Amino acid sequence: MTPSESKIITSGGFTYRAIADWAKWPVDWHVWEVTGVATDSKDRVFVFNRSDHPVAVFDPDGNLLFSWGEGLFNRPHGIWIGPDDSVYCTDDLDHTIHKFTAEGRHVLTLGTSGKPSDTGATSIDYRTIRYAGPPFHFPTNLAVAPNGDWYVADGYGNARIHKFSPDGTLQFSWGEPGSGPGQFHVPHGITVDRNGVVYVADRENSRLQLFSPEGKFLSEWTDIARPCEMVIDQEGLVYVAELGYRAGMWPGTTAPAADSPGGRLSIFDSSGHLLSRFGGGERPQEAGDFFAPHDLWLDKNGSLYIAEVVWSANGRQYPSTGRYHTLQKFERLAGVTP
Repeated sequence: MTPSESKIITSGGFTYRAIADWAKWPVDWHVWEVTGVATDSKDRVFVFNRSDHPVAVFDPDGNLLFSWGEGLFNRPHGIWIGPDDSVYCTDDLDHTIHKFTAEGRHVLTLGTSGKPSDTGATSIDYRTIRYAGPPFHFPTNLAVAPNGDWYVADGYGNARIHKFSPDGTLQFSWGEPGSGPGQFHVPHGITVDRNGVVYVADRENSRLQLFSPEGKFLSEWTDIARPCEMVIDQEGLVYVAELGYRAGMWPGTTAPAADSPGGRLSIFDSSGHLLSRFGGGERPQEAGDFFAPHDLWLDKNGSLYIAEVVWSANGRQYPSTGRYHTLQKFERLAGVTP
């Protein structure tokens, strides 16, 4: 079975055409999975993936333009594109974050290659963390604030958010292991709104935590199932990729209920009220549904790109029931407003 080609998805006044086979990959490429996606000022789509061509750049119609990053990464994880089209790539197993130009010229690196900070962690399993530490121990994602500051979610082997100045100088960090305010169990995704509020996808606590630019806890949103990443549009609406409880579960953990959802996409207003939700993992091979959503991005037209980590979330093997999509485009249909 192969993913259906496209499907119209409508929920809460949002209507999209979900295109499961949007990216036209070269036939001789073996793309294990897509971990991150972002678009630049030209709406070119940068697809961070686990293959021999880790940064693949497509036009909005899914045609491959060029690629770069061959041999540069231990394990691709997160990608962010700043307003100047600088590209930030997080390499979790290498404990580093790299800044590039859009064409792939290296600008700088944060962290020391192959050398994690001391948190007492003994593996990528967050449950082995004993205490919070400095940058980095399996970092997950980076976001650039409107004023140019960088915020890094240091997620799998640490429980911290690190704030950097635009030149890469560490300003301060906050967070520790736990489930209370300002504590984290896998701070996996991060983004910053136009007012400087920092949103953290606290994945294994199944919540978003909101902080001031100085790291002061503001609030939490809990109508969420293991969030991986968020993106915020010009109106302040928050789009959340949720991994759910049917894939990527840590050894020894179980879903909170028999009917707990699988992977899905949720849209909230700026106050945390749910506006739209689709997916849920009932038919993860079909366009518009998900197996393991991991990252997402909005282009200038309001269309969504959602990346999935099917191989990793299924115990480092593909599901035996057939081929699953690893990147979908959700084309916002013209004339439809929330």
